[in-house]
Amino acid sequence: MSTVTLIKRNTWSIWKDVIFALFARELRTGFNDKFGLSWAVINPVVFIFVLSFIREIINGKLTHTISTFTFMAIGILFIQSFLKTFTACTMTVTKNRALFAFRQVQPISAVIAATLFQFLVKVFSLIGILIIMYFFDLDIVMTNGLLFITCLCLLLLFASSLGLLFGIAELYISEIGKIRELLTRPLFFISATFFSLQDIPREFWPYLTWNPILHSIELSRYAVQPTYSSDGVSLLFLAGTVLATMFVSLSVYFVLWKQAISR
Repeated sequence: MSTVTLIKRNTWSIWKDVIFALFARELRTGFNDKFGLSWAVINPVVFIFVLSFIREIINGKLTHTISTFTFMAIGILFIQSFLKTFTACTMTVTKNRALFAFRQVQPISAVIAATLFQFLVKVFSLIGILIIMYFFDLDIVMTNGLLFITCLCLLLLFASSLGLLFGIAELYISEIGKIRELLTRPLFFISATFFSLQDIPREFWPYLTWNPILHSIELSRYAVQPTYSSDGVSLLFLAGTVLATMFVSLSVYFVLWKQAISR
């Protein structure tokens, strides 16, 4: 007579497998065309290259002691990272709503999977930019790689935290999606993507420096080239804002997620 052996798994093991399964699902659904993952990398890289090349023609090879191409590439890469991650994390909550009927699958797992997916795409995009810079004989300089990675990771955490918060809110009120789109549109122009904070008179800085995305972009440029001015931006402010946003979003999530998915 055969016996059946039951394997008892701990919560962490189940959660890890759920996140991996959702991550694999993101890969399949995100790249189900012929180009696959390569298009997700080629599209932003080409966009960055074209805008950076145009800015270099207009502004010259240097912008505030940093290569104009590098200046633009960092700005566009970071703002795209935020917008894509924020949108993906928000949409994954509603997109995977049917899966939340399974006890093991929770909205936060879907948000983590979406964040990891976007991080993977941006890593490949960054590699693509470096390859372009190498073949075009552009200077590749990274003075403080740790600061650069820290700024990118904090930006992604900020985007995923906001995505979780808006994702839960949209389960209650679907029209919040329209507000989200309205709020994200100006970010391309107020986050130092195309300009430096040093280009703005100091009396106007308080109207811009509330934006943690600006701090992330400007600090990343400073990480690449230490002669680039970091006046007006702060890693402490960036980290504090991200931690506060994470605390609020996780608090709202743990209080409301069960009611939200049952609506």
